[in-house]
Amino acid sequence: MRILTEPIGSIPRPVYLQQAMTAFAGGQIQQTELEKLFDKATQETIKELEATGSPVISDGEQSKPSFVTYPMQGSKNFAADGVVIPFADGHTRQLPKLTAGPFHYTTFANSYLQKAKQYSSLPIKQAVISCSAMSLLYPGEGIDGYTRDQFLADLVNDAAYDIRSCLDSGAYNVQIDFTEARLAIKLDPSKQLLSAFIDLNNQVLDRFTTEEQKRIGVHTCPGGDHDSTHSADIPYSELLPLLFKLHAGNFYMEYAAEKDKTAVLQSIKENLGANQRIFLGVTDVLNPQVETAGQVSDLILEAAEIIPVNQLGTADDCGFSPFGDDTSTAREIAFAKIRARIEGTKLAEQILSK
Repeated sequence: MRILTEPIGSIPRPVYLQQAMTAFAGGQIQQTELEKLFDKATQETIKELEATGSPVISDGEQSKPSFVTYPMQGSKNFAADGVVIPFADGHTRQLPKLTAGPFHYTTFANSYLQKAKQYSSLPIKQAVISCSAMSLLYPGEGIDGYTRDQFLADLVNDAAYDIRSCLDSGAYNVQIDFTEARLAIKLDPSKQLLSAFIDLNNQVLDRFTTEEQKRIGVHTCPGGDHDSTHSADIPYSELLPLLFKLHAGNFYMEYAAEKDKTAVLQSIKENLGANQRIFLGVTDVLNPQVETAGQVSDLILEAAEIIPVNQLGTADDCGFSPFGDDTSTAREIAFAKIRARIEGTKLAEQILSK
């Protein structure tokens, strides 16, 4: 019985690239020099992922500013004082705020895919940011001459093209990062905000055929930044009944770090659609302890007692440096955890096939 396994996204950048990005920000090196180092790190990351035995790879987001902000690179229509995301340890992240319309992506994820394809012949997945996360860029006070409805119409068009261009360019699949899902319930326990997010994302997903939706997945987690989360206190049982209403074929969930795993599995069983597949996170990206293949296999075997194996896959809980935090997790630990995931998945396959 084959169990699919895939990476989620970001991998900490090598030290030389971290130093170069600091130097560029300080005006000490030129854009062309930084771009060369982005390419070098992307190629190295892909080769290291291949060396783990990963059947599906990504570029590790080596040249993305962050998983959220890549679509607005270079745009001058933003201010820094947007929505604040609070984390459990007290630190925050703040999104940009749109200051003038119209809004359009300045960078599409396909540009990262095209670069990655130069360095590998293996299947490559590409992550994109959710339409709902981007909707938070519109200010509550509004923008003169550019209504929220106009903004959302432009946003849906560009978010759909972001996915479409990746699929058309040969991406193995496309993963929508929807990490704000559990946070939406924390901010609004009535779930009206989450329902609005689901509806908005479905406007994008409905631009694709049923067959295309099978190649589109949604990633959700309680956030991960500086080894802290923003919504781990929200149980999955509150989220999953709505999450699986998204018109996507694959779902990637943080799981290894969950305390009540039985409750999570039961909620998945109750809500997962017949044509949907769940990829459980089997490596805790916020814990520096590297899992063994046996520990990963045990997680999978426990899940297989509740979830049909033909609907079960594995992944990492989250990206290892989603907001560009390249220091909280060592690069070598990220690759060691990925290798443990792959070896543990193979071990579980062997046991289940007996």
